[in-house]
Amino acid sequence: MPGFAVQIRDALGERVPAGQEGNIVVQLPLPPGALTTLWGNDQRFIDTYLTQIEGCYLTGDSGYLDEDGYLFVMGRTDDVINVSGHRLSTGAMEQVLASHPAVAECAVIGLADALKGQRASGYVVLKSGVDIDEKSLAKEIVALVRKHIGAVADFREVTVVAALPKTRSGKILRKTMRQIADGKEYTVPSTIEDTAVLDDLVPLLRPQA
Repeated sequence: MPGFAVQIRDALGERVPAGQEGNIVVQLPLPPGALTTLWGNDQRFIDTYLTQIEGCYLTGDSGYLDEDGYLFVMGRTDDVINVSGHRLSTGAMEQVLASHPAVAECAVIGLADALKGQRASGYVVLKSGVDIDEKSLAKEIVALVRKHIGAVADFREVTVVAALPKTRSGKILRKTMRQIADGKEYTVPSTIEDTAVLDDLVPLLRPQA
């Protein structure tokens, strides 16, 4: 269908190369049968889905296209945390972390904080062959988040990990990571790809364990 295409765009609306995660969008016009409004709130539909990135429908999902054009949906971009009264998107922060040239993939989760309500904590996997001091990397990533998200994010925690826990379909188990970090009971989903990855993360997410 003319004009119909699924693309990956960054936070500024620019297309990203294959393998890089970003916002999943659909070029306008939408195909027949697609939802074209929200019942009783047409303007909200326009503001939320049609005006964020010009000429595109914003799905609210994050993902990437591989070299063969297959789409991988990684999660929602509208996950929010409350940091000192400020509602912040962890998906938006992940896009910033992923923009660092040393980062292969990443996850940002909101952890319980007695003072702020929640605080953002980032976990990154380095690209193969990258040799960088972890403290220097953390400093650079914190500066990136401050630049693109703002000081309100109060983003200060970056941990380098060997791998992130995923389902067999490639979805990062952010909820499970958050439960572990908050000291809550958690269950390992049956769809997990490699339980050893989660086992290795437990002492990093829950240092007192």
